[in-house]
Formats: sequence, C-alpha cells, structure tokens
Amino acid sequence: MKRVITYGTFDLLHYGHINLLRRARKLGDYLIVALSTDEFNKSSKNKVCYFTYKERKQLLESVRYVDLVIPEENWEQKIRDVKEYHIDTFVMGDDWKGKFDYLKEYCEVVYLPRTPEISTTKMKREIGLQS
Repeated sequence: MKRVITYGTFDLLHYGHINLLRRARKLGDYLIVALSTDEFNKSSKNKVCYFTYKERKQLLESVRYVDLVIPEENWEQKIRDVKEYHIDTFVMGDDWKGKFDYLKEYCEVVYLPRTPEISTTKMKREIGLQS
C-alpha cells in the first residue's frame, strides 16, 4: 500500500482544497492529512481560522479522498510523521516548491499546482473576514 501525506490549515474548505486532496490521493492508496492545530496556526503561522481545529478535522474526515487526519503541531514534525506513518509520498501545493526537498531523503516529494482562482485568503477578503 502506497501512503501519501499532505499538510495544511484547510480553513473554509473549498474546491481548491478538494482538487489538491483528490490529486494527492491519486498518487497512492492511503491519504493522511496533517491538519494545523489552532495553536500552531496562531503562534507559528500568524493565522486565525474561521473554523476550529475540531471543525476543520470533521470537514476533512468527511472528504472521500482522506483516510486519516492527524494534528500538525509544529514545523519540525514532518520527518517524524514520514517515518511513523511509513509515508511513500509527501505532497504540497506548488507555492511551497523547494521548501520540503529535505524530505527526499525519506520519501518522494511532489509539489502539485494550486487551483489559481481560489484561496482561503481571497475568500476571507471578499466576505470581509480579512483586510
């Protein structure tokens, strides 16, 4: 069984997220999503989410492409996760291109093109949640 992992906040889940999850799942048999916790988003990413971690986790668990959701609590956990979950392929959006190449020592690293016309930031701006 080929295992794939991706990381993210996945706030205001939208079709760009679904596109990424669908394409990531096609790269293997089992997709793990490491979902940024509220604490990690606030302290390290300077993000405030509309939905709580628990709510975002529930949304992701309902997506048919996702097999398991685990917490992302810090930047450094990726190597541990790859080893612990026996990951074959690490997937991120291409806006992160090159940032996780150090993981190539442990697994394949793939950067997928983002869906260009949609983003959570854009949505928050348009509905007045962010300036």
